[in-house]
This record gives sequence, structure tokens and C-alpha cells, in this order.
Amino acid sequence: MSTVVNVGTDLLAEGVEAQAVDVVRVDWRPPMPGTDTDLATVVADPLRHEANQRAVAAMLGVTARLVDVAPASEVLGLERGQFLHAGPPIDWERASGPLRGALMGGAALEGLVEDPEDAVALFESGANVSLEPCHHRSAVGPMAGVVTPSMWMFVLEDTETGRRTYCSLNEGLGKVLRYGAYGPDVLTRLRWMRDVLGPLLQSAVRSTRDAAGPVDVTGILTQMLQMGDEAHNRNRAGTLMMMRDLSPAMVTSGFDTADVAESMRFIGGNDHFFLNLAMPACKLALDAARGIEGSTMVVAMARNGTDFGIQVAGTGDEWFTGPAQLADGLFLGSYGPEDANPDIGDSAITETAGIGGFAMATAPAIVRLVGGTVPDALATTRRMHEITLGENPRWSIPVLDFQGTATGIDVTRVCRTGILPQINTGMAGRVAGVGQVGAGLVTPPAEIFPQALARLAERTRERAGA
Repeated sequence: MSTVVNVGTDLLAEGVEAQAVDVVRVDWRPPMPGTDTDLATVVADPLRHEANQRAVAAMLGVTARLVDVAPASEVLGLERGQFLHAGPPIDWERASGPLRGALMGGAALEGLVEDPEDAVALFESGANVSLEPCHHRSAVGPMAGVVTPSMWMFVLEDTETGRRTYCSLNEGLGKVLRYGAYGPDVLTRLRWMRDVLGPLLQSAVRSTRDAAGPVDVTGILTQMLQMGDEAHNRNRAGTLMMMRDLSPAMVTSGFDTADVAESMRFIGGNDHFFLNLAMPACKLALDAARGIEGSTMVVAMARNGTDFGIQVAGTGDEWFTGPAQLADGLFLGSYGPEDANPDIGDSAITETAGIGGFAMATAPAIVRLVGGTVPDALATTRRMHEITLGENPRWSIPVLDFQGTATGIDVTRVCRTGILPQINTGMAGRVAGVGQVGAGLVTPPAEIFPQALARLAERTRERAGA
């Protein structure tokens, strides 16, 4: 019996199938508009193949270990009035509601103002305050990603190279600073984290490190992906495994037993606590691929609530940006789409490394939070292999016969197929002070990939002397 291969619209396939002929449908679409010339240039770059192999190998060769917890003033050199935020660079005038709310709360936490509302005038004046992306200081921040000097940071290290990355401690869900809330309850929690939780975790992490070696965060990621976590919106197994490793040192730390109990209750009741370890682990791996000339691999995807930006291994620290998109998903309580701010946060570093939305198939329980279906999750994970350079053998998915997660987003493949990276994310309220309003699925703005491709093509032509 004959088989017909159909490319493009289904009209021919449906007609042939009606005549009892087998049809194989090929999901093909033309490259993104306007990319033909740049694609031809970059694909023919003699450096590209080896450069991408080096980039993927460098990323996969990193093992992230938790070596310390310390204030941002010590490990990042942040000074009074300096604020880090998620996503590409932005100023106060263009900042979204949740980013403004987090900055206002951060200013109150640092004692720059008594009332968070008073911080508006402070940031409008620009006097003695500055904003800088977390990524520019080897850090990542979930949602608004605001980091101030007194906040405590997880410190992760690649023991082979000594490179380090950083992330703040997770506050939980709902009305929290990272979603732009800044009420009295938010500030009270942040002060407790500064005065109690941070010092206790520092003691436990250092004690564990010195007695038995640092906690292997990459190893925990390997296990949690096989236990139903995708490490972006679901971190339940990861959080409990971290507690398993640190709780003996917390209990024997000598800290007040009531503080130890409250800290363990706080971490154990916050399924997202491990997210702030998964994110710097992913950044540590991806940063190993930065600066490889000719590589078309994406090394960062980040959003500030206004802009979505990517960085590429072969184009240095340059950002390629477009408007952040609204997520499509489920809302808390009476909130609806009109209440949501466009996509925000550095947490898409998980998808950049091949987990999160790329590993949806391993976490079917997550679809009930972000508004998808189990078949959608399986299809999404399979589809991401079409835009990546390889697979991560350490991060495998049982339901897909332990296939490694899709790893190394390739700008040329995104432009050639039109398939965009899938991100699952929380949704912050559009208005400063509201907090979280839902969770859902989102993709980057398509135009940023042709921008990156054009820059790669320009560098290729410069090297060739054309």
C-alpha cells in the first residue's frame, strides 16, 4: 500500500485519507519572516558547529553545589541605595507595577524611607539610588527579582572552576515582595528572614559543607525531575530533599529552638523554596557557555515586566529585547486577565537550561496550576527538542523512557522552525502592591530571535571580512 507524505496545510492529507490511503503529516513551516539571508550566513559559519558543541559540553559539565548563604552586601558588593532587579536593564519610568512595588518595599526594608509609598519620589528623583539587572552580577531573581544589600543570598559554586552564582531566599506565594506586594506583613516577613532565617541557614550550610561536603544542587535536580517536579512551578520534592540535607545541622546549630522550629516550618510549608536554588544552578551551567564565538546557543532568557530579553553565547553580554507577553493560565480568587502584568522574572533561566516548561512531561500535576493538559505537557516537552542542540543525560524524564531534557536553545532553529521556547510561570498583579494573581504559560516575543540572528550574522560577516 502507498503512503503519502503531506507538508503544509491539511487539505490534501484529508482528501487522500478519505480514499483510505495512509498519510504521514509533516509539521513544517517557513522560517521567520526576513531571516532567510541571516540564516544562510549563520548556518554556513565555519565556527558554528564546533562552537555549539563546546557550548553544550561546557553547560553539561557544570555541577552546582551550595557552599554558603550570606548577605548581598558581602557577596555581591551591593551598597546602600543599590537595587538589583530581574530581566534586562530598565529605569523607574518604564518599570512595571510589580517591579515598582518590589522596589518600594525594598527601599523600606533598607530604611531609605519609612513608608513604601514615599519611595516613589525617591526613585523618581534618582538621587542616591540605582537599578541594575541581577544577571549583571552573576545573580538571578524570581519575578521582580529585587535584591537589596541586607537580603541573604544562596551562594552556588562550580567546584571545577570556582565560578559562583547567587539568588535570594524564597518568601513563599501570594502577597510577597517578588510579586510586587509591600504591605506591613511583607516587610515583617522579610525582616524575619534577614534577622533569623538567613543567619540560621548560613550556619547550617557552612556546617554541612565542612562536615560532609556541600549540598549537590545539580544532583537534587536530577532526582526531583524523576519525582514529579519540573523545577520552575513545582519544587516540592526538591524542597524536601534540601530539608533532608540541612535539617540535622539546623537542629544542632545552637540557635534558639523556637527559631529553628519556625524556620523549618516556613521552609517545609513553602513548596517553592528550592526554586531559588534551581535558578542559580541553571545560571551557573549556562554561564559556562558565555563568550564562545560562533555559538548560536541562548544563555539567558529574562523579563522585567516590561521587556523580555535574551543573551546568546556568541554575542557577549548584549541583550536582544521585545515586549513581555501576557501569560495564559489560571487566576487566583476573583482575579482575571485584566489584573495580570506582562511576564516578569529571571526564572526562565530554568527553561533556558532545559527544565521548567521544557520538562513539563515529568510533572503532569503542574498542568492543573498553569492551565494546560497532560497531553499538552507531553507534546510540549517533545516539541522543545526541535529547537535545541542536544539533551541533558543527567536530567531525564521517566514517562519519556528516560529521555534527557531538551538542552541548549538554538537561535537558528527557533528562526527556522518558528517554534518558541515554552515557559510556565507565575503571574504578578499589574498594580504595585497586589502580589500574585495567577500562574500560566507564556512564550518570548518572536522578534527577539531574528534580532539575535542578525547580530550573529553581522559578526560572521565581520570575521569573514565581507
